[in-house]
Amino acid sequence: MQQLEALTREASALAGGAPMGAHESEAARQLQICNACRYCEGFCAVFPAMTRRIEFAKADVHYLANLCHNCGACLHACQYAPPHEFAVNVPQVMAQLRLQTYGDYAWPHPLGALYRRNGLTLALATAGALALFLVLLLQARGALMHAPLAGNFYAVFPHNTLALTFGGVFAFAMLALAIGVGKFWRAVSLGDGPASPVPSAAVAEAARDAMMLTYLGGGHGDGCNETDDGFTLWRRRFHHLTFYGFMLCFAATGVATLYHYLLRWPAPYPLTSLPVLLGTAGGVGLLIGPAGLWWLNLHRHPMHGDAAQKPMDRGFIALLFLTSATGLALLAWRDGAAMGLLLSLHLAVVMALFLTLPYGKFAHGIYRSAALLKFAIEKRQPNRLTLGAD
Repeated sequence: MQQLEALTREASALAGGAPMGAHESEAARQLQICNACRYCEGFCAVFPAMTRRIEFAKADVHYLANLCHNCGACLHACQYAPPHEFAVNVPQVMAQLRLQTYGDYAWPHPLGALYRRNGLTLALATAGALALFLVLLLQARGALMHAPLAGNFYAVFPHNTLALTFGGVFAFAMLALAIGVGKFWRAVSLGDGPASPVPSAAVAEAARDAMMLTYLGGGHGDGCNETDDGFTLWRRRFHHLTFYGFMLCFAATGVATLYHYLLRWPAPYPLTSLPVLLGTAGGVGLLIGPAGLWWLNLHRHPMHGDAAQKPMDRGFIALLFLTSATGLALLAWRDGAAMGLLLSLHLAVVMALFLTLPYGKFAHGIYRSAALLKFAIEKRQPNRLTLGAD
């Protein structure tokens, strides 16, 4: 109870009790201009949500920043974009503010701040250090380059050791994410009045928009603006490949867990088994998707995003790609003498991915889903500004 009260006080401070920083003030300034213009009102969820507000407090700009999908359409349509003296660049200021929220709501807070500053370096250093530790451990046991073990990973690392280690790290990551998004939700919902049941239709709408990446369709559904004024759906497609590839890999792990504990059928599994088929399909998605996102990140229009966020973005993309690459390599050569080495590399990358999930780009999907849910709830409520005008 005391921890919940402390988190609520912290959320209250984030919502409006603390003064706004530079990015928050700049976002509020630009949104005031957009609220007077309203040319982009039909582009995405940000602008209809914006029109329900006259002023923009700390919680409002945090909410709208995470509702923004950074498609870039509003920048290319804006008559007040740089070099105009109003210098309205909503995608960029929202990206800067999202990066701030990842650190503000992170738990434990110091880990979020560390990853925000050195995302790529920290991700690769964590994976490298863990890989070195596991390789040296196997080398000390004389099991690094071993005779073929018929794909039996548990002959290298015992099943219970892996389950407890990775289960504990994954549980910590989920706990940290839950606390972070809980703080975010309390902050952005603090002024909504007494809590009421969330309509099931709002949940369904938010889930659909999150799963389909509706607002990566750009202002008119033709896609995002990348390096120029042209529209492309490739960013949306690469995000889909990445997300569903990750989910297929997660499903493969879930099915394998059921096989092991429920059916008493331990690994290794045949290449035609459900866990292997799901993992292979997911692995291919996690190769193509992150590779495409990396390419787009390198060629992104400089006015669209936040340069300070690139190391964090690329750290997460690199870990996803390496998780897939090492996993597929392990599957391809699981019967060879190098299986222990490949397994060590794969486990190290997966562990690094789990450890950084709450603090990197993965968190933006969770926070954005919460923002989409708030937007879906708001749409079903009377607009107090309209009622007041009447």
